[in-house]
Amino acid sequence: MKFTKLHGAGNDFIVVDARDQSRDWSKLAIAICDRHTGVGADGLLTVNTSDIAALRMGLYNSDGSEAELSGNGMRCFVKYAVDRSLVGVDGGVVTVETLAGVIPTEVHLEDGKVTSARVNMGRPRFAPQEIPVALEAEPPLTNVTLDVEGTSLSVTCLSMGNPHAVHLSDEPIAAFPLDVIGPQVEHHALFPQRTNFSVAHVRSRTQIEARTWERGVGPTLACGSGSSAVIVAAHLAGLVDDEVAIHVPGGVLELTWDGQGEVSLSGPVVEVFEGEWPE
Repeated sequence: MKFTKLHGAGNDFIVVDARDQSRDWSKLAIAICDRHTGVGADGLLTVNTSDIAALRMGLYNSDGSEAELSGNGMRCFVKYAVDRSLVGVDGGVVTVETLAGVIPTEVHLEDGKVTSARVNMGRPRFAPQEIPVALEAEPPLTNVTLDVEGTSLSVTCLSMGNPHAVHLSDEPIAAFPLDVIGPQVEHHALFPQRTNFSVAHVRSRTQIEARTWERGVGPTLACGSGSSAVIVAAHLAGLVDDEVAIHVPGGVLELTWDGQGEVSLSGPVVEVFEGEWPE
């Protein structure tokens, strides 16, 4: 089985053209994403046909669970499809069906290859049942208190097509114990479908540093939907402007949100190598 590995700001994915294949993709994701015995990646993306968009993206986390949306994964997916002429670029935009809906992505080409992309991440959702959160409260859900590791942690809860909890820290986050706190927040009883967890520090009105523990994956070098949730949480707190550079361990992502409409995410995308997975 042929595959291609790509990454967006260090958030790495394996892409497989699944249009003429039928497999247990969850089982394959666990094996192929393993960084010791497999290729190594945060997730597996499958290219599928769609009746409502140019293509449909399947997204499987490294633990085999299926996810709704990944902003960095979307950039990798679109680069794979456009560079191989699996889809045309109509006005510079490619539409992709996901479990979170149809996502339009604007591509930037150099010498016929995609080098970066801007993903329309859609409108953030704040209603408890849409996130979902086992909490009865009026949206938006800011300053929600979680008891983890014997301490209280304040988070903002929202959905970017998948569930997120964001903790805004007054201090730089390099020393934040993400490996300890992350899994406890992911599996907290407040989140019936588990959640992604981001910790962020606002440096200025246009600069944020962030780290994310991804649901079903663990700590990643970048998270597109997590960064989208971060700008929303910071904007709701009145701490940032509409355009923000979010510094993640794998690089810098550019986010835009006006406080009302859809979040847009821009960043680089790189193809690493191609290979063949043994049957």
